[in-house]
Amino acid sequence: MVEPNEQLDVVVIGAGPSGVVAATLLQQKGYRVRVLERQHFPRFSIGESLLPQCMVYLEEAGFTDVVNHAGFRFKNGAAFGWGERYTWFNFEEKFTPGPGTTFQVERAHFDKLLADEAAARGVDIRFGQSITGFADTDAGSQLTVTAEDGSVSHIGCRFVLDASGFGRVLPRLLELETPSDFPVRQAFFTHVMDGITSDKFDRDKILVTVHPTERDIWYWLIPLSDSKCSCGVIIDEAKLAQRRSETPEQLLHELIAEAPVLADLLKNAQWPVAVNTLSGYSRSVKHLATERYALLGNAGEFLDPIFSSGITIAMRSASTAVATLTRQLEGEPVDWYRDYEQPLREGVDTFRVFVEAWYEGLFQDIIFFPGQVASVRDMISSVLAGYAWDKSNPFVADPVRRMSALAQFCRPEEA
Repeated sequence: MVEPNEQLDVVVIGAGPSGVVAATLLQQKGYRVRVLERQHFPRFSIGESLLPQCMVYLEEAGFTDVVNHAGFRFKNGAAFGWGERYTWFNFEEKFTPGPGTTFQVERAHFDKLLADEAAARGVDIRFGQSITGFADTDAGSQLTVTAEDGSVSHIGCRFVLDASGFGRVLPRLLELETPSDFPVRQAFFTHVMDGITSDKFDRDKILVTVHPTERDIWYWLIPLSDSKCSCGVIIDEAKLAQRRSETPEQLLHELIAEAPVLADLLKNAQWPVAVNTLSGYSRSVKHLATERYALLGNAGEFLDPIFSSGITIAMRSASTAVATLTRQLEGEPVDWYRDYEQPLREGVDTFRVFVEAWYEGLFQDIIFFPGQVASVRDMISSVLAGYAWDKSNPFVADPVRRMSALAQFCRPEEA
């Protein structure tokens, strides 16, 4: 093995939200940490709709003020439409204590803002750096790093945090990926100048629209600043194959036309940005951590974008991993499954139940049911706001049974 060029305490792969939060928390504790990012910021990314639970972790890292004053679009809930049916959740009306509002963000701006703030506080962030090798050593781990100019270096460290998102650096290098239980679905998305003048569109909430006849096809409309929206659709491979659109742009326009209420909202929209696609985004892994590395956020597991849980899970994983890692670096015994993976997966599994119920139509039956009980709505609102780890909430403590029983009660008679 080649001798490392330098030795650090922790290397973080990826300068997205989870990586920067983790690195900042570690830097505050005095550890020698470096963030290595393959791309340069700003760069386009989806996942623009934060959940209020995120504000807890932004505050923990000391980012609250800079985010609050960045001019992002205020968000206080989520709205759902299906044909002429419409319902909404106000995240300030929830079962779990904690922040009830947050922001809709352009990720290019948001991610750069966090990275710049972390760097200003002394976090060492280096862009244009690709991780091309990983090896265990007596001292911890060693990474092979290839820079944009082709130069190669070797960095030794006591621990690696992989926050590479959909790049999934360590899962690929170490063959940790496993098939997801979810069907292969594809996302088509872009940013639009929406031109919406209707007062029926609440810019303080993400709007999720269900296809009128195919309930597993859904659309998002996320209000951003300056009359801009993130707009996208999710469709599975089988139904995608039935459509004959030749380009992503044609496909997105075709599907929006099939949802008349959404099409009417966007009738004056301008489409200056190319439509992007992401296929087979649901991922899982054999494990999330060992004594040498931990996978954060999407690098470990990604469910589905329906409830905007990605950044919340990512930031939660950063906070939990750093708490566990700090104990290990200080010489305390750590069980990474018990102390990190298991508690993190408890919340992920709550989101999983909600995602599965969405695509089965059960959750849709619940939220469009006309006789909703306020206390139950508050419990559901808490999970939708990101508080998926609060076991005092019955929909977290026993989500499968609660969701099934409520869906059976709310199911339309014709079903």
